[in-house]
Amino acid sequence: MTQRRVGVLVASAPAVPEELRQAMLSDVIDLVADTPHVDSALVVPSGYDAGAAPIWPGTPVVVVPEAARVVTAFQAVAATAPDAVAVAVVVADVPDLPTLLIGKLFSALAGPPSAALAVSPAEAGGLVAAAATLPLAAWVQAATTGFNDADALDDLRRAAPPRALSVGPGWHRIREAGDTARLDPELEGWEATRSYLG
Repeated sequence: MTQRRVGVLVASAPAVPEELRQAMLSDVIDLVADTPHVDSALVVPSGYDAGAAPIWPGTPVVVVPEAARVVTAFQAVAATAPDAVAVAVVVADVPDLPTLLIGKLFSALAGPPSAALAVSPAEAGGLVAAAATLPLAAWVQAATTGFNDADALDDLRRAAPPRALSVGPGWHRIREAGDTARLDPELEGWEATRSYLG
């Protein structure tokens, strides 16, 4: 029985070469697969060729609108796991994200005190990952925030009741080719991206 489902969100990044996007996606899928006590799903925008994605056999694939709201991605992932008690979504451009950061999001939901939503902000604005308890709280369902919104964290802080939002450690996203300089060569993993960069 799936208790926690983590979706990997594919988003368009015109400033990043397609080969690099695919390498990062492969690494983030492996990252989620290595996270204890979770199952994975792939979240793609409409029109995306999921057949080319390097996913494990049997991985659910769900389609959301381009630039989907955080809650839309949550709902799509939750639909693949009716027995889940929590869901999370991680963007596909964080190949060197430590598995521990995903674990911290779920820990914040478990408490004490328990949050309804836990997020990891991106260093340059937006979100790296978000997790929520199921069923989704009313204020989470009403939030219009997207993962790429520069003011995503401020929007969620304004919307959240006291102690309902947990903000974990931030991380960097690779939104432009030059952002690869932020990748930490000392961290384990991200083999596909490392191989692409040579």
